[in-house]
Amino acid sequence: MKTPTTAFPLNAWYAAAYDVEVRHALLPRTICNQKVVLFRRTDGQVAVLEDACWHRLMPLSLGRLEGDELVCGYHGLVYNSQGRCTHMPSQETLNPSACVRSFPVVEKHRFVWIWPGDPAKADPALVPDMHWNDDPAWAGDGKMIRVNCDYRLVVDNLMDLTHETFVHGSSIGNREVAEAPFVATHGDRSATVTRWMEDIDPPPFWGNQIRHARGYTGKVDRWQIIRFEGPCTVNIDVGVAEAGSGAVPQGSNPGDRSKGVNGYVLNTITPETDKTCLYFWAFSRNYCLGEQRLTHELREGVAGIFREDELVLEAQQKAMDDHPDHKFYNLNIDAGSMWARRLIDRMIEKEKPARTAIPIRPAQKEAA
Repeated sequence: MKTPTTAFPLNAWYAAAYDVEVRHALLPRTICNQKVVLFRRTDGQVAVLEDACWHRLMPLSLGRLEGDELVCGYHGLVYNSQGRCTHMPSQETLNPSACVRSFPVVEKHRFVWIWPGDPAKADPALVPDMHWNDDPAWAGDGKMIRVNCDYRLVVDNLMDLTHETFVHGSSIGNREVAEAPFVATHGDRSATVTRWMEDIDPPPFWGNQIRHARGYTGKVDRWQIIRFEGPCTVNIDVGVAEAGSGAVPQGSNPGDRSKGVNGYVLNTITPETDKTCLYFWAFSRNYCLGEQRLTHELREGVAGIFREDELVLEAQQKAMDDHPDHKFYNLNIDAGSMWARRLIDRMIEKEKPARTAIPIRPAQKEAA
């Protein structure tokens, strides 16, 4: 099968910003090669418009807000939050075509999501589930990174955590990650990679967490359950529990994690251009919920870990640009990322225009 030439589907929800980033001010972003401007209206609702004035394509993000309307900074055309021009200087009659595109927008799980595709298909129920980011039973925080690479490289990185052994050895990685068996499964729009590491020494990060939360310093049972949701969200259920305490699932028994510490690494990656992306992440935990200092320390610590990933991914993208004809070979550890890629390609393929079937008429017999 020929690889789709488009890098990303458009009929999907993409995180454009953390909710706290969007204020009563103009915030420019690029989503799937489309330049947009976000702002929060006086009633608190978020508006997203194409970042180009109908008149001379001046970026509207260089204009200003007057109440809930956006004034172009070049010739003063005024647009409401739906993108309709409401005022043109020096004339009373408004050109009926004077408007800019507005985008469907939803605020959920502390993110502002926009739909760059067909607005008729923008179902809020399709926003990826990242409820741990604002669930009162969990505490945490995160950041956004702009990474100079194809967004799918970030997905690959998250779906195969064996790299922790080699890239993050001083924090979350140890040799058991690379050596432990795993199980990869998939559905219509999701793929999951499950890995358990039993009776091991915890890596520095998790050793510190279980000692801080429970005062425990021995061997642990560790888990990594990675779930991809197309096109670009990866939530990772992670943690450690006292070795042999029953955390490991057995048959229909889901396991008891009460003698451990549990976190979720939440990731949603938004294509900015074909070779850059906006990487939104957060780390949420279900222990020591009232310790704001721990929240800050974990956010900064995870930021340092992801900085290591950022360096690897950007170096990989540069190498791919330098070797455009290089053929990659897959290993067993690539099973999760391979399924994620296939699911992304299926979403892209569904958006291609249907080909018109040309009826074939039977050949007419010539008269004798």
